[in-house]
Amino acid sequence: MDTTILQPAAWTDVGEPDDFPDGAVWPVVAGGMPIAMFRQGESLHALHDLCTHGNARLSDGYVENGRIECPLHQGLFDICTGAACGGPVTEAVRSYPVRVRDGRVEVATPLLP
Repeated sequence: MDTTILQPAAWTDVGEPDDFPDGAVWPVVAGGMPIAMFRQGESLHALHDLCTHGNARLSDGYVENGRIECPLHQGLFDICTGAACGGPVTEAVRSYPVRVRDGRVEVATPLLP
């Protein structure tokens, strides 16, 4: 799956950096899309909040060693890239750009038609 955001994109405010504790996953909505937010140290990451293998929210999963484990079938995704890292998942989950601007966390999502 291509995880590139095609222009134009909309930046959506999803909170403050401290809203996302290190090593945890938090569900947010950005651009009308369900997003799973992650923090690793000072880095923030955003993935589409739906496993590519089954109908499960990644934000209900477990974070360990830079990966999110799907709560349904225990497939693993890299939280930085969305790459599939362990079966039964074989397809990456979409990742989204994240930035901190004026003390607020923003996620870029494609503009919906």
